[in-house]
Amino acid sequence: MEVQARAKWVRTSPRKVRLVARTLRNLPVSEALVACSFMPKAAARDVAKVIRSAQANAENNFNLVKDDLVIKDIRVEPGPMLKRGQPRAMGRLFSIFKRTSHITAIVEDRPGVARRRTAALPRAPQPTSRQAPPAAAAAARAAAALEPATTESDERVAPSRPKKAKPESKAPASKVPAEGKKTEAKKTEAKKKDDGKKDTKEKKSK
Repeated sequence: MEVQARAKWVRTSPRKVRLVARTLRNLPVSEALVACSFMPKAAARDVAKVIRSAQANAENNFNLVKDDLVIKDIRVEPGPMLKRGQPRAMGRLFSIFKRTSHITAIVEDRPGVARRRTAALPRAPQPTSRQAPPAAAAAARAAAALEPATTESDERVAPSRPKKAKPESKAPASKVPAEGKKTEAKKTEAKKKDDGKKDTKEKKSK
């Protein structure tokens, strides 16, 4: 059975109301009202009023069950337009149209279609730490008693791998004395040159 309610001369443009009405078709009345309460549109308030009115008509006038009601259709028709003006540049009139709309909500009873949420049953308090049942604990103890005890000698120790010695950098022994001899020879040559310079200076002074 179809029941309708109508709101006339609503001061909202039909285009804005249709954006809200398009999303509410074929929804249960309870879900549609919840959706309207969360919509960030001003037209959702006017649509919600019409839906509540249709719901009240079906419940009080036709004895229909409130939970079985579904929105069959929401029609939005343009109403009379108020024409106003605002003076703009060069003395010209800028027209302002204040539009209105007529909203009609049609509600239909469909038993079994609307999903009724059952109340959640209270859950029993659960312990924080889970303990094993006594039967499982006894079986674990019996299995541990049957297994042979292991000693340190029974355990196998993995053999340790021998560490590889790092190759040491060996310098050739023959080079060390040779380098030493070269440095000594250079020192003696430098001394001889210094001595020669000193002798020439003494001779000149004489």
